[in-house]
Amino acid sequence: MARIVRHFIEEPRACAYLSDQKASLEYRLMVNVSGEELEVLLLRGWRRFGPAYFRPACKLCTECMSIRLDVHRFEATDSQKRALRRSKRFKVVVGRPSVDAERLKLHESWHATREDARGWEKASLTEDEYQTQFAFPSSTGREMAWYDDGKLVALGLVDVTARCVSAAYFFYHPSIAHLSPGVANVLRCVELAREMSAQHVYLGYRVEGCASLKYKGNFKPHELLDGRPALAELPVWREVKP
Repeated sequence: MARIVRHFIEEPRACAYLSDQKASLEYRLMVNVSGEELEVLLLRGWRRFGPAYFRPACKLCTECMSIRLDVHRFEATDSQKRALRRSKRFKVVVGRPSVDAERLKLHESWHATREDARGWEKASLTEDEYQTQFAFPSSTGREMAWYDDGKLVALGLVDVTARCVSAAYFFYHPSIAHLSPGVANVLRCVELAREMSAQHVYLGYRVEGCASLKYKGNFKPHELLDGRPALAELPVWREVKP
């Protein structure tokens, strides 16, 4: 059973997605969260990084829309299928998240391209920081590691339960950017969910005004969550068709 270490709402700060907005997140720092308990949270728009479970709590903005795919109804476009086919050159190994020099170097290389192209703040994770954010002990946490002739070229961090796959984070070496690995990663998650006979892939938040997150709306049909339902409320997801 989950144990809540701390529950709080952070003070408003500059939004990382929309420059003219203030952002605030509600946090639940928790350990021993089961797959069933995580599903309850995902259904209501929560996400996970390490021991931190969070969702938007902004008072004046609702642009962060929780988005998911029903893997039985989702149909990839021709360009998305091409991205998946190109990714088949890589061997993908699914396992428990871990941290080593290769993973740290890959993340640093990927993040540097975002710093240059999108003005992200510099981030060079230490081994402890990577461990806490991406490899924190969890019953649901998995990594999807992409290899090219034994070299790690991309890594997806996901949560896996009986009913869903939640895509949490994905990074890759700049040399494969032309292969549209981000698109392929979503389709790889869909494939994993179908292999497990799970129903949904959660993609986090879609923000129409943010290039880094707007692309998620290109996967259709998809479903968007209405509002920010409390844990005791029944969540309502509505389908957005092509």
